[in-house]
Amino acid sequence: MKKIVVTGTRGIPGVMGGVETHCEELFPRLAERGWDVTVVRRSNYVEDGLKEWKGVRLVTLPSPKKKSFEAIIHTFRAINEARRVGADILHIHAIGPALLVPYAKMLGMKVVFTHHGPDYDRDKWGLAAKTMLKLGERMGCMFADDVIVISDVIRNLISRKYGRTNRVHLIYNGVSRPEVCDFPEYFEELGIEKGKYVLGMCRFVPEKNLHHLVQAFARMKNARGIKLVLAGDTDFEDDYSRSLKEAAKANGVVLTGFVKGRKLHSLLTHCRCYCLPSSHEGLPIALLEAMSYGVEVVVSDIPANLEVGLDKGCYFPVGDVEALAQKLDKIAALPLKHTDYGMSKYDWNRIATQVSEVYLTLTTGNSGTRP
Repeated sequence: MKKIVVTGTRGIPGVMGGVETHCEELFPRLAERGWDVTVVRRSNYVEDGLKEWKGVRLVTLPSPKKKSFEAIIHTFRAINEARRVGADILHIHAIGPALLVPYAKMLGMKVVFTHHGPDYDRDKWGLAAKTMLKLGERMGCMFADDVIVISDVIRNLISRKYGRTNRVHLIYNGVSRPEVCDFPEYFEELGIEKGKYVLGMCRFVPEKNLHHLVQAFARMKNARGIKLVLAGDTDFEDDYSRSLKEAAKANGVVLTGFVKGRKLHSLLTHCRCYCLPSSHEGLPIALLEAMSYGVEVVVSDIPANLEVGLDKGCYFPVGDVEALAQKLDKIAALPLKHTDYGMSKYDWNRIATQVSEVYLTLTTGNSGTRP
């Protein structure tokens, strides 16, 4: 049985974040296919004491809770752990941790790197951090044995910047089957009603542009009892997250904090629409989740969102608060609507099979059906 060690994620299960959701869904499915999978977690994000979950081994290593250093220090420790256990493949997620791909190669490891998006475009990073993230992208794209990209936008980016076209695999993010449910007690606690709220669901970081959503909500002319619910929070409280929460409270926005399970499923089941006004994405799992519930979606017209292929009316110009307010007004004025988006290419089982084929080719030189 071939050993896979995974790093670049804060941890699983139940840790909020796109990479974390990706790993939580993908690696149990790979374990089911016969791979010996170990996910290395960051100690400051998990307190469950788990050593195994859904067939995936869990190793928890310490890391400093400082956004500039935690990923790279933890990745260094994870690589050493992978070498200690004799990993056949090290699978690194995201461009920050990919800075250490050359180190893993120096130790003789086979490396798969999943590029989840150009994180240096995120507003939260300063010049030094952006420089290191760009270097991480370069190291991952130049030295990893195989590169997985989650969107065609990213595939084109690394081809243009680094000339990398060989052993690059387009494998989309996925989405689980929707868990349609009611949670009336939770809705009563929040003070919201079914079909009478707009949902924003993501981390409270600048590039998600939730402040634009709050501003647009405040400008709505036909609210008709519609509320705005922001489901999420921030890993690191800062000036942006504090100002967002203050603006939200001043405009009557409902803040839920991080939510999962039945609470999250009920919010997705009954929202009037889901809105993602971000300026940067890889391929947003939160958007795919909302689509799986068949709710109306309103998203910014950035390349990653356009690649999803929604109807033209679902998009608004990124940063245009007035255009967003008009979109929300229109949705509020019309009867509640559900849409079948067709989610087959975002099926996690299909995605697990595609990743398994990458592993098989790397470890045996041939694709096949068994690890």
